[in-house]
Amino acid sequence: MGSRGLVHRAFARGVDGVAGVMEKRTMQIPQNGVRAKDTPLLTVKGLKKYFPIMQGAIIQRHAGDIKAVDGLDFHIRTGETLGLVGESGCGKSTTGLTLLKLYEPTAGEIWFGETNIAPLRGKELRRLRRHMQMIFQDPFASLNPRMRVADIIGEPLEVHGLFRGQEKEARVRELMEVVGLDTALAGRFPHEFSGGQQQRIGIARAIALEPKLVVCDEPVSSLDVSIQSQIINLLRRLQRELNLTYLFIAHDLAVVRHISDRIAVMYLGKIVETADRIALYEDPLHPYTKALLSAVPVPDPVFEKKREPIILGGEVPSPANPPSGCRFHPRCPLAEFPLCKVEDPQLSDRGGEHQVACHLA
Repeated sequence: MGSRGLVHRAFARGVDGVAGVMEKRTMQIPQNGVRAKDTPLLTVKGLKKYFPIMQGAIIQRHAGDIKAVDGLDFHIRTGETLGLVGESGCGKSTTGLTLLKLYEPTAGEIWFGETNIAPLRGKELRRLRRHMQMIFQDPFASLNPRMRVADIIGEPLEVHGLFRGQEKEARVRELMEVVGLDTALAGRFPHEFSGGQQQRIGIARAIALEPKLVVCDEPVSSLDVSIQSQIINLLRRLQRELNLTYLFIAHDLAVVRHISDRIAVMYLGKIVETADRIALYEDPLHPYTKALLSAVPVPDPVFEKKREPIILGGEVPSPANPPSGCRFHPRCPLAEFPLCKVEDPQLSDRGGEHQVACHLA
């Protein structure tokens, strides 16, 4: 089993809960439906996640770091969806796993409501697990193949001491109906379901504890197009009914535009642009964002024929040895300004919550 699979198992089982009756919460966590939608539920400041590079067969030494996430600042308001997009390997999934403390952050702050969860350990962190859940990219890898569906969905309920016996069985049936699964299939194993059904099982497990924040790590990338729309519509309906807040990680810009309120564009461990979804698609400012959007098909054959995609030269640099200055400058068609190679641009406000990290934007 790979490391990602181990993370899936750990999160689904006791790592995300507190055995026995729930203890009285002492942390100040916003309750569903109480805070206004413009109030940040999650605020991230200077978040970093480095993976050490070790060399030596017998005596190992620290030879460097893979800077998967290198200084992120963003927020997500209660009840909204923030889309996080970028090329494969830019650090999107690592960001999601670090926010939930499945990866220990190297540096930075993760404010959930009024609590910085970055330094939390033990019982304090376990209490928080109920309020922050995750939907994984590979639905089959995230489900225990030796457990029946009823046990997979009901395990968090039992771990947290919320329901047991017949009450748990009734709650599992209710959750299956909410996500569109036949309750008669509760006794089956994950391999007996299609990919879309497996993802519905994962969604039912994620919402079982009525969380406030759900990290969706490319939840539709492994599904057929027809099934993707069903899952997206299901997520939107659950958000309305349960007042959920989403971090929606994806590389499909069409899907992100459909479900997101705001979008953050990530490149090589850093966020280079954030904006309202309409503003980002109609008026992108960063050269990387423009290149990404130029590759999105448009359902207008006349316009599509006239449009010229922006082809980026070179390869994506290694996160173990990122370029100096702006990390995008080796591939940027505008990077003739000497400052681009020397100074790393910071996110600056361009009005209407549109932020961009570019010297020339």
